[in-house]
Amino acid sequence: MSNRKIRLLWELTRGNMRRFVGAVFAVVVAAVISLVTPLVLEETIDAVIGNLRPVNLPGFLSSLIAERGGREYLVRNLWIMALILVVLSLINGVFQYLRGKWTAQASNAVSKNMRDKLYAHIQMLPYDYHVKAATGDLIQRCTSDVETIFRFLSVQLVEIFRAVFMIAAALTVMLQKNPLMTAVTMVSVPILFFFALLFFRWVRKLFRVSDEAEGRMSAILQENLTGVRVVRAFGRQAYEVEKFSLANDDLRNKSLKLVNILSIYWASADLISMAQTATTLVFGVFLAVSGKMTVGELTVFVSYTNMLMWPVRQLGRILSDMGKSLVSLERVDEVLREPAEAEEEGGSLPLNGDIEFKNVGFEYERQNPVLKDVSFKVKAGQTVAILGATGAGKSTLMHLLQRLYEVKRGEITIGGRNIKDIPKKELRRHIGLILQEPFLYARTVGQNIAFAGAEADEDAVRAAAVTASADAFIQGFDKKYDTLVGERGVTLSGGQKQRVAIARTLLKENDILIFDDSLSAVDTQTDKAIRDALAKLQNITTFIISHRLTTLSEADMIVVLEDGRVSQQGTHDELIHIEGLYRKVYQIQSALEAELSGEVTN
Repeated sequence: MSNRKIRLLWELTRGNMRRFVGAVFAVVVAAVISLVTPLVLEETIDAVIGNLRPVNLPGFLSSLIAERGGREYLVRNLWIMALILVVLSLINGVFQYLRGKWTAQASNAVSKNMRDKLYAHIQMLPYDYHVKAATGDLIQRCTSDVETIFRFLSVQLVEIFRAVFMIAAALTVMLQKNPLMTAVTMVSVPILFFFALLFFRWVRKLFRVSDEAEGRMSAILQENLTGVRVVRAFGRQAYEVEKFSLANDDLRNKSLKLVNILSIYWASADLISMAQTATTLVFGVFLAVSGKMTVGELTVFVSYTNMLMWPVRQLGRILSDMGKSLVSLERVDEVLREPAEAEEEGGSLPLNGDIEFKNVGFEYERQNPVLKDVSFKVKAGQTVAILGATGAGKSTLMHLLQRLYEVKRGEITIGGRNIKDIPKKELRRHIGLILQEPFLYARTVGQNIAFAGAEADEDAVRAAAVTASADAFIQGFDKKYDTLVGERGVTLSGGQKQRVAIARTLLKENDILIFDDSLSAVDTQTDKAIRDALAKLQNITTFIISHRLTTLSEADMIVVLEDGRVSQQGTHDELIHIEGLYRKVYQIQSALEAELSGEVTN
């Protein structure tokens, strides 16, 4: 285990170490009692019933029995020896209970800490990480992998101490009684130990392969459930079933390979253990018949053999579970190693100054630039429309303004201040972004709008909805703002979702608004109503990405992007008289409108 993993476990167990120590103490006490029980049987058989030697009991018991007649008293009252066994069993039960209780409390606390740490870290990871990460795999790391670590901590961790203590203590007792018999009893222990280590090295790789296969299957399942309407719309159910079936088959095959190896180990370990018990019994009977060992001592050795075979045999399970836990811990640590967005210091300042893009360049991959030397200036309070073909860099430009990605070349300034000098949290708090495909939670309409302002009252929520032209359709619902929208807003139309998302954004304090093609699903009348309402909001700089000229034409400035560059810039009246992309789009849309108008007239 690497130092980083040890530090991570230590950090996660902080505050629960006393419970783990208590559990180790309890399991050691229980192990001591388990070792003492065969010694009580030996004393009963050899000293009390067999009279082969004097009774050898602990000091306080020895003097108490001697006062009442010694061995003869015990022979007449054998129930005393039975009572001692019962008391030992009760004490053993109490400490086994404490061990289970303390281990469960500590391991549950550790798994909670781990989930909290993972979730909090994921929230702070940069936008670029979430774009590339598979959601299903992340969910598995936060659930299944954490559960695997929990099971190891709750079951196997203290068993390591129990196994080590049992072997050491049993060896000490047996060597004092009969070194030859001890050698015979322990002959299979090195074999089992070596077999367990070999098994651990073998199975650890397979655990990771199986875990990754499960992660891929979870990602396919999550993706399918998220896009179930698209699957239905295109009739791709059979394809999706086949895709999931292939991933499921892959997981099954890898899991079966793992199970086969586990079966081989347990069957072999059971065979070695039973062979060792039989060998001990046969050799012990031979020594007892020849007078070199008493029946009580034979009982002790047979009992200890069974006790020793279990922890040594269990070592394979401990190591295999440890291997699986190490894989899970490594997968959890991979997420935690991802650098989070740094907490940047800076005061709260309004972002209502002029915005300037100065020779901005950016690429997602080397040698494949998305933006090339983009430069233009927007005055505070202006509405700027951005037009361009798919892949021209429109959304990327807005993502750079929010610092979801960092500018590679050039700079973006707000009020003369480089946005790299503005803390990301503060920047995003003042910039409202409405996406073309808004995400809504499976909550009420009112709760979705209020998400942006947790302390907003009903009047503020409704005012935002009115501005976004959402209040009218919300009032048409039976439960109005208390209407559940379903997962991802499935019960709402595309236009309704966009208007709820706009209302949600308007509820927070905005100096800059970005509409990333987020008016595309509403009709032109609603589009105009929203823009008219937004125009009444003072001192807000607005960026609108759209292909609808009725939306673009009323902007204070239009920026045309082509192949990552600004090819045109100006007002609607200016650009329609200049040869270029904007004029072509204008002519196409005007012709279509004229054609449709003619069809309606006819």
